[in-house]
Amino acid sequence: MSRAERNDLSQMANKVPEVTIWFWIIKIMATTVGETAADLLSIRLDLGLTVTSYMMTAVFILALIIQVKTRRYVPSLYWLNVVLISIVGTLISDNLVDGMGVSLVTTSIAFGLILAVVFALWYRREKTLSIHSIVTTRRELFYWAAILFTFAMGTSVGDLLAETLDLGYAQAALAFATMIGAIAVLHYIVRLDVILSFWLAYILTRPLGASIGDWLAKPVIAGGLGWGTVTTSLIFLAVIFLVVIYLSVSKSDQISRAPSEV
Repeated sequence: MSRAERNDLSQMANKVPEVTIWFWIIKIMATTVGETAADLLSIRLDLGLTVTSYMMTAVFILALIIQVKTRRYVPSLYWLNVVLISIVGTLISDNLVDGMGVSLVTTSIAFGLILAVVFALWYRREKTLSIHSIVTTRRELFYWAAILFTFAMGTSVGDLLAETLDLGYAQAALAFATMIGAIAVLHYIVRLDVILSFWLAYILTRPLGASIGDWLAKPVIAGGLGWGTVTTSLIFLAVIFLVVIYLSVSKSDQISRAPSEV
């Protein structure tokens, strides 16, 4: 480890929250917002995919720079980045599928391969994929790169099951929820590796949230409940906002271990 990395390690506290029930609640809601907000901006507000993509990518990059420069976990800043990266990941998939005509099968496989490469590079360089070890800038950048492609892949996979395979949004959401439940059983009963369990569940929450978002927002004739992108986005953003306030005050999701103990 270089001197710069040792200095980084000594100065940075854990940059991610503890994995609690609140983590999964906000994560799923953020993925839902990513789906509905992307549609709201590009379609409902008629900004178009290109303008929306440039605008939200710029906002996300700015937020990420602030996040990386911050030396500790700040709930509001961290979850703002998750919501923004969810929207950007959705837009990446939508640009390829709707803008360039790439099939959902192709984008799902491509994003899956890219995500695998990110994990491989991360593990080769850091020897761990644990989110409890995000205590250097390089590890944090690997972390956000992995999250970006989980969102992009999840968008494509969710749309693939719900639309291309004609499973329907509600049924697709149920299928992904069942998969997450199976991972939980494997983790708690069979003792599946905790890091592997986390990332498998994390990846699957994206298509779960995307399917829920589409199910709530899409018109009834298209297999949804007809809430619309505005109502769905506002409700989920409000819940995220309230939970983040609670976590900021209670500090119940802050990892108590020092970086040297990881």
